[in-house]
Amino acid sequence: MEKKNIEALNYHSKGRPGKIEVIPTKAHSNQRDLSLAYSPGVAEPCLEIEKNPEDVYKYTAKGNLVAVISNGTAVLGLGDIGAAAGKPVMEGKGLLFKIYADIDCFDLELDTKDVDEFVRTVKILEPTFGGINLEDISAPACFEIEERLKEELNIPVMHDDQHGTAIISGAALLNALELVGKDISKVKIIVNGAGASAISCTRIYVSLGAKKENVYMFDSKGLIHPERDNLNGKKPEFVNGTVSMDTSLEDILKGADVFIGLSRGNVLNAEMVKSMGKDCIVFAMANPTPEIAYDVAKAARPDCIMATGRSDYPNQVNNVLGFPFIFRGALDVRATEINEAMKIAAVHALANLAKKPVPDMVNMAYGKKNLKFGIDYIIPKPVDPRLITEVAPAVARAAIASGVAKHPITDWEAYEVALEKRLGNDNPLSRVIETTARQDLKRVVFADAEHISVLKAARVVIEERVALPILLGNRATITKMLGELEIELPGVRIIDPKEPIDDKEKETLKQYSNVFYNKRKRKGVSLPEAFSTMTSRSYYGCMMVETGDADAMIGGLTKKYPTTVRPALQIIGPKKGVKKVASCHILNTKQGPLFLGDTSINHHLTPLEVANITELIAEQVRAFNIEPKIALITYSNFGSVQNADGALLMRTATDILHKRHPDWIVDGEMQAHMALNQKTLKEFYPFSKLAGHRANVLIFPNLSAANIAYNLLGETADMDIIGPVLLGLKKSVHILQLGSSVRQIVDMVGIAAVHAQENSYAKEIAIH
Repeated sequence: MEKKNIEALNYHSKGRPGKIEVIPTKAHSNQRDLSLAYSPGVAEPCLEIEKNPEDVYKYTAKGNLVAVISNGTAVLGLGDIGAAAGKPVMEGKGLLFKIYADIDCFDLELDTKDVDEFVRTVKILEPTFGGINLEDISAPACFEIEERLKEELNIPVMHDDQHGTAIISGAALLNALELVGKDISKVKIIVNGAGASAISCTRIYVSLGAKKENVYMFDSKGLIHPERDNLNGKKPEFVNGTVSMDTSLEDILKGADVFIGLSRGNVLNAEMVKSMGKDCIVFAMANPTPEIAYDVAKAARPDCIMATGRSDYPNQVNNVLGFPFIFRGALDVRATEINEAMKIAAVHALANLAKKPVPDMVNMAYGKKNLKFGIDYIIPKPVDPRLITEVAPAVARAAIASGVAKHPITDWEAYEVALEKRLGNDNPLSRVIETTARQDLKRVVFADAEHISVLKAARVVIEERVALPILLGNRATITKMLGELEIELPGVRIIDPKEPIDDKEKETLKQYSNVFYNKRKRKGVSLPEAFSTMTSRSYYGCMMVETGDADAMIGGLTKKYPTTVRPALQIIGPKKGVKKVASCHILNTKQGPLFLGDTSINHHLTPLEVANITELIAEQVRAFNIEPKIALITYSNFGSVQNADGALLMRTATDILHKRHPDWIVDGEMQAHMALNQKTLKEFYPFSKLAGHRANVLIFPNLSAANIAYNLLGETADMDIIGPVLLGLKKSVHILQLGSSVRQIVDMVGIAAVHAQENSYAKEIAIH
């Protein structure tokens, strides 16, 4: 079995099997809670719903619950693999609903290919759900199933395989045509593919103004033509007899304005694209291999606007831009259906969003570029936090205007605020970090490559294109472990500082030793000692970064923290103006990321040092395009304990920060609960600069308190932790915590790569 498949299987099976779970939303810690949750208290909402069935939305989760339903007959690119085999996909769809739009899901896999039985089963489940997402059902049955369910149910139903790609590509097509100055009613459109998605896409294009007589659709047997006697399902809807039935795809493409690919990989070649009209539009959306490779199409026709289903090229047509927010809007107004008006509203919302200034967070995620509306940016990016507040309200408004909303929204400003709060604006920090890292791959040295988790992480880093790993350690040991783990790391260098493999490596070790000797010769280090020291992986890795043979290093997984920090300080050293290197941990909470410092390095601090460290952490927070809201915490609130050391330390440090940065949202000294409870802080201390805000940066009075806090929160609150993130070094070196998981290692590699990018950009700016 391929190694990638093993990783996928482990992802789904380790710990609690699967990807989703049910979590209580009400208190349930004592007998009183349980008596309200179930008998006898539960009888009250039951009776209210009996009197008024609409109250089911008031007293139950129905209004935020979608069923993802499939019979497994058309699963991704796998085909008819059966209901049970499709369940991982349906769970994954439920996960996407939750993380992008805070919609709860049950996945239901129906073991039937009988349309009547499928429809009947879904119909009798209507009281349970607020909406139905049909998934991975083969054509032509999918058309009949959706049409019948939309007619017979009083809740929104959508087959995402049909409409998702249609909505996203429709937005992309509108914007592409606008850029090239072409009228959708006049363009010649070639559609290769005639399945559910192709039919729905073409319908959307017609709704947007395309003319059927200008559309030429092909299936595996050729042009959808009125003379053919083998057209099934909805194919006859798009017959075109304006050319011969024998006209080939190659011939029909000559002079065409638009190619829509929803078929299979590599059906186009460069010559076919060259034959298309001026400023042609090519949407090659077959996955994972497009109908024509992006590079091939752009080389053949530099003037073409290209979109694919892949994330590694511009203009990805990704269904996650649509379905979570379409259902969000439909649920929030209790729409009885998802109609054409709502789908068209989603198309225009996505198209318009692509024309708006791109948030810094999105720019950061896609490579420090100034993304703006143009041929390489015709649809929004999946990490754009505005999707929920742009698409969902547009869909909701269309539902109200078209008369299918049972619970119209009147206060749209409050609705937008509620949408933002649903996800704490989603906090896609880890995704943003890794997406940013992909834009400019950096060489990251893994100093602890003789560890299983590190080797697994290296594989993930390669597969997810986060960085280019370099492994330090014993070659034989690493090679043996890779074989036992069935991990392949093609092209990855393995370097053993203790046993150079050739003259080049021996010369490099000698050069590194000389550099280290010159740095430390007046600090008691002799040349033989420098040579011996440089055989240590931590020192060798830091020297690779210092000399430019690598861009970043991570280490410390198998060593005590100071053992890895010391080489970084001795070889890399702090940035200009930084007197103390510091660290922070990032906790991903439901309210957004929480930055804690200093968690790993400095033991006894002066007020000035606390202020300096706070500035370092604030700089890092801003680098993530987050406004720092800083609390200096201890056991005292604004002088409630006058002369105790910790309170006085944080009070004085706060004074320094207020003088240096009068416009910052920073205050102290205060207790931790005050920093995190904006209502309480505003009630008791309305004068505070943090009043009305929830702190996202907590500065602790000493290392002990900070270290205890992040470990305690991480373990008891089951939060994702990134860190420790080293701050203040001239170049990118980061330390892993003992026991770091593979995911945590990958996150730290992402941080290291992004820091290396920032150093490169800063260097370029300095040069210019």
